[in-house]
Amino acid sequence: MNEAAEREPIADVANPMGIEGIEYVEYRVSRPQALGQVLELMGFRPVARHRSREVLLYRQGEMNVIINAHAGSTSHGATLPEVPAIAALALRVRNAASAHRRALDLGAWDVPAQVAPMELNIPAIHGVGASRIYFVDRHREFSIYDVDFVPHPGVDRHPPAVAGLRWFGLVQYIGLERSDDWVAFYDELFGFRELGKDRMTGILPTGRVLRSPDGSLQLQLIESDPLVTDVTERLQRVAFAAPDVPAAAAALKARGVHFNETERLHVDARGALTQSWLGGLMFELIHADR
Repeated sequence: MNEAAEREPIADVANPMGIEGIEYVEYRVSRPQALGQVLELMGFRPVARHRSREVLLYRQGEMNVIINAHAGSTSHGATLPEVPAIAALALRVRNAASAHRRALDLGAWDVPAQVAPMELNIPAIHGVGASRIYFVDRHREFSIYDVDFVPHPGVDRHPPAVAGLRWFGLVQYIGLERSDDWVAFYDELFGFRELGKDRMTGILPTGRVLRSPDGSLQLQLIESDPLVTDVTERLQRVAFAAPDVPAAAAALKARGVHFNETERLHVDARGALTQSWLGGLMFELIHADR
């Protein structure tokens, strides 16, 4: 047996889902234009529209964000929220069907497919709260957007990222004493590993931090404050990696983005947190080299 063949099983065990990064983050909201304006401040550009639904694709660099304002959808609940809510995380994987089947075998809850004629069937499982986790394996020569979306005419379909921004991860709010449950969920299903106390956690070094087996994604799990009445478990915000946080913050400030500047929260070399828009939408910058 050659050396490459001997290494193959080890790689599969280390990354059982074959994760290869984030394909997109999806928001649901009743005011898509307002959310789109905020995304444009952050450097994203609208590049395509779904063929049959009120769904828009925004992009910058390697990052895709989907705005879902399709009121008739029942996959995330019939009511569209006024405050933008992270409704889905789509993971790039080597084989979507295999990843989905493995998740179900390990006890994940399936999301029944609800696709119209000529639309792709993207397998998914239930995530935290009302969110979904999708598995996408069409992200190389062809993509899911080639089938389901119509490009905006005359628009650069691959706009460059502001200050080298790329995906870093997500912050997930969880209930009291629920950390062990969620660590086990991401570990057993996806192969995420918890990082030590010396990890890079961004602007709020609290909670527990997990890293995907391919190193492309970090999840920060933060338990609810005992004094806070809202203990809804949810994906609260996304974080962008920046090779130079102060430079990235300066570039975004020039575009009209404001950042929290207090004694506890402020722009520094480690990270930054934007202002809140639309009742609770915010973004985080975290220093990370390529």
